[in-house]
Amino acid sequence: MKERNVLMIAQRMVSDASPSSTPRSPATQPPLPTPSPYSFSVASTRLSSRPSIHTYDLTLRSLSLLFSFISALSLAAPEGTKRKTISRFYDHPELTYCFTVTILLFIYSAFQLFKRVCDIAYRGVLISDMTSDYLSFIFDQLAGYLLVSSSSVTIPVIQQMNSQSSLWKAAVVAVCMSFSAFMVIAVSALLSGYKLCKRIIW
Repeated sequence: MKERNVLMIAQRMVSDASPSSTPRSPATQPPLPTPSPYSFSVASTRLSSRPSIHTYDLTLRSLSLLFSFISALSLAAPEGTKRKTISRFYDHPELTYCFTVTILLFIYSAFQLFKRVCDIAYRGVLISDMTSDYLSFIFDQLAGYLLVSSSSVTIPVIQQMNSQSSLWKAAVVAVCMSFSAFMVIAVSALLSGYKLCKRIIW
């Protein structure tokens, strides 16, 4: 009888301790935390931190505007207060042609920069995306050709001028800035061609 009583007590103790080790029912388990709509992953932040194609285009247009402005200003700005020291670039047709091309490039770059800013703020408010890609590709090629032609006709005139004159210094600065603007326009033309091919093919 004593052994049976001991077994009964042991069974009761085991049965009393067993519910704590049994798994909880789904109703008693705490719900899993739902992801917050404002949470973000590391991969998403890495992708968003990379500059987009619009950022590259905006930077190129800004550089083109700056270089064309410096090129035109170097020829048009007087070098002194006396009339003899004023830079008279219009006496040379080649320098006049270079000045005209840089002024046209400045206007074109200002329009492109204004359109890029409007596209970021208000999508397609001026011109549609397809028309803008076609026009940008065509006019970038034309602007690059004009810059190359103006630089090629200005360099021989610079070689014939006096290197001590103010006009020679202004012409050298104008050609250097014009060539820099050509490099920027060439990259812009490649970017415009990429965007156009991506729109047509893909």
